[in-house]
Amino acid sequence: MALSGEAADELFGGYSSFHDPAQVQVDTFPWTEDSDDIVRRSLEPGLVEKLDLPGYLDEQYRKALAEVPALTGPASADPHERRMREVCYLFLTRNLPKLLDRKDRMSMASGLEVRVPFCDHRLVEYVFGTPWAYKTFDGREKSLLRAATADLLPQSVVRRIKSAIPAIQDPTYGRMLRTRFTTLLNDRNAAVAPLLSVDRSRALDATDNLRGVERILALQDFLTDYNVSLTV
Repeated sequence: MALSGEAADELFGGYSSFHDPAQVQVDTFPWTEDSDDIVRRSLEPGLVEKLDLPGYLDEQYRKALAEVPALTGPASADPHERRMREVCYLFLTRNLPKLLDRKDRMSMASGLEVRVPFCDHRLVEYVFGTPWAYKTFDGREKSLLRAATADLLPQSVVRRIKSAIPAIQDPTYGRMLRTRFTTLLNDRNAAVAPLLSVDRSRALDATDNLRGVERILALQDFLTDYNVSLTV
């Protein structure tokens, strides 16, 4: 069995999205990525119009906001506290489940039992109700968690700056993606072919956006592995 730290960033404000005013105030999910829009631009225009993905995203965002428990007490008069409560709720209920699903699939595929202590419902309920000003009392991310563990961990760990998951640096990986992507675009029998505009997808390839390429290849693999048939 192993322990994993999922939910710590969502609970204690570890992500950069919590601390970037532009991302905090954006009128959608704070983690919405440019690669999502790039993938949409690679799809057939008629399909994009039929799906109305921006409309669906906005609908789900409004639905999530309507669920946020109302803030009471003096903090309820502070617009920033109210917004940060919304952002925390969005991360906990809409972003975290994706990470937990990934954790379960990866660990079970390896026969490994992984527990997530930060997901204890008592801890989640308590920390979610803590004012944002307390969560960042020293001007840093995860202030409460750092303070709570300051006497248990080496100072090099307690003071360490939050870092993102490192991107793959090996250029071989990028070349492999591009080779697969080019092969996919040339295969009109590919499972994902009915969904793609080849010309628009080639433009995607030219943008050097590996995240977008990864997502299209992942969609192709999903359709193939699960033998999904499409009617467009």
